[in-house]
Amino acid sequence: MHNEREHRHRRLLNTARTCLMFALFTFAIGNQGSAQAQEVKDVPAEINLVIKASTSYMGQYPALLGTSEKNDSNIEPFTKWTAMFDRFEREINSGSAQKMVQDWHRSLRPYKGLSIKAMADGVNDLMNQKPYIVDQRNWGKSDYWATPVEFMARGGDCEDFAIAKYTAMRALGVPENRLRLAIVQDTLKNIPHAVLVVYTEEGPYILDNQIKTLVDASYAGRYRPIYSINRTAWWLHSEPEARLAMAR
Repeated sequence: MHNEREHRHRRLLNTARTCLMFALFTFAIGNQGSAQAQEVKDVPAEINLVIKASTSYMGQYPALLGTSEKNDSNIEPFTKWTAMFDRFEREINSGSAQKMVQDWHRSLRPYKGLSIKAMADGVNDLMNQKPYIVDQRNWGKSDYWATPVEFMARGGDCEDFAIAKYTAMRALGVPENRLRLAIVQDTLKNIPHAVLVVYTEEGPYILDNQIKTLVDASYAGRYRPIYSINRTAWWLHSEPEARLAMAR
């Protein structure tokens, strides 16, 4: 029993050290590029169903799943995220996304003007109807972040569901600062996973392709956040110092 506690203690210390090193490294990169970063083009706004997004004030945005957060406005190192939006913009400009946009307008119109939580509930149900297909089978790659156009045509894996839900919420006029794609560790399956976090009028909720209903993100569950991102910033998540101290 004593050896088990010692092993757990060392593992937690190693995890904390790894998170700290990752934070210092990535923030160093971000700080070098933040002064030169250009304003990010709001690609999802090109398919908006509404003219003006809601800017209602929610109050303080709580840290995700009880973690400590550090944020940076430089998202350039997240190339799968940024490259996906570059492809999405080309699809919109070339006209290849026209049918998807028309289909989205038709399927999302019933949620227009509802509360953010009601919109999130509808979008979660709608997108979760698409088939789950691993990237290797779908694209012949181990990790490919599909555009909403590609996802609607071919289905996808967890981050593709989250991206499509993010874009749908933006199309409904939900402000950028209420949305984050979160990469988490699924502690039940012991694998990385992706979900969309929506900060509604009733607090943050998780939209998940593994769970049919919205999940309250105000408290920790099966997911441990690693990082989260939207089009304006990204957040590094770590265990609060008080929680690490209790585990020692």
